[in-house]
Amino acid sequence: MRNERLRWLLLSAIFAAIMAVLSQITIPLPMIPITGQTLAVGLTATILGSRYGTLALIIYVLLGAVGLPVFTEASGGLQILVGKTGGYIFGFILTAYVTGLFLEKTSFTLKNAIIANIIGMFITLTFGSIQLKFVLDIPWDKAIAFGATPFLVVGVIKAVLASLIGIKVRERLIATRLLRSEQSASH
Repeated sequence: MRNERLRWLLLSAIFAAIMAVLSQITIPLPMIPITGQTLAVGLTATILGSRYGTLALIIYVLLGAVGLPVFTEASGGLQILVGKTGGYIFGFILTAYVTGLFLEKTSFTLKNAIIANIIGMFITLTFGSIQLKFVLDIPWDKAIAFGATPFLVVGVIKAVLASLIGIKVRERLIATRLLRSEQSASH
């Protein structure tokens, strides 16, 4: 039991590191860039489930909050979390939880993973748009136009990719006994 818990904690730390690496993949846009962060969130939740996926995202956010360069463009610090992109970062935590929980309550199949990751995409975009609205003091329509609309198509693509890769990696981790079973993420 203790080894199992340690394994999950190590996997959470590894996925926090994967988050940091994929966060450096950036396509600049005028207001908010497209990043590999949301792909990493989807992968993390699809593979680890709600509890440890959320833990991985909390670790990632805390590492960035203390100033480690884990956010996009190798940035970190509280100023990022209270800035125009901070809402997305905070949204990642709830996204990981809801995505993982959806899969645990249904099943870890490709179809369910796509549904869960698309739901997660909307959670992230909602958090991001809300903070963008208040930080930049712009109307709701502009916050949505800059904070959500440009990311819908690429968000669906990333949701599908996270699902395809995540389900396959999860199956491999179970086959190699790094994960015990399909239900092990809820422990």
